[in-house]
Amino acid sequence: MPNPKMKVGSIGLAVLCLFALGAVAGFAQRHFAVAAAARPEVKVMLAAAVERDNALVPVEKAQLVKSGETLDWTINSENVGGAAAQEYKTASRIPEGTTFVAGSAKAEGSSKVAYSIDGGKTYSAAPLTDERQADGSIKKVAAPVSMYTNVSYEWVDALAPGGHVTASYKVRVK
Repeated sequence: MPNPKMKVGSIGLAVLCLFALGAVAGFAQRHFAVAAAARPEVKVMLAAAVERDNALVPVEKAQLVKSGETLDWTINSENVGGAAAQEYKTASRIPEGTTFVAGSAKAEGSSKVAYSIDGGKTYSAAPLTDERQADGSIKKVAAPVSMYTNVSYEWVDALAPGGHVTASYKVRVK
């Protein structure tokens, strides 16, 4: 026959264990919620304007963009999260039917600009391409800007919560 005192003691121990587990779960949930709140969250906006008649016309209002016109692309990044975005970088595609304008890549703050000639797989500050020489040998030479497919920006300093950075570049319509 079971001992009633042992049965009550076992139930009390089980209830105590459940309370302890509940407290640990509640602490862990609060801990992870705080950790999740302290993460960087960077919002990125890309905008373009057409250089037309000595003015910048937003691409949405420009309707048709003509051959020879220049598009100014701007990348705005803002950290709306609760922690700094370390080693922040962003990249943008150079649209088909356009050519990158040499020397037009600019960014706020301490940043490095790099370019891709392979659709964004690799980046370099000065991309190289193979050029066949008269004797049949291959020589690495600077890639012309007409080969650029992407531009990338990497900031040296972390993007602080509430902070924002802007980068830009220009392309000419073929």
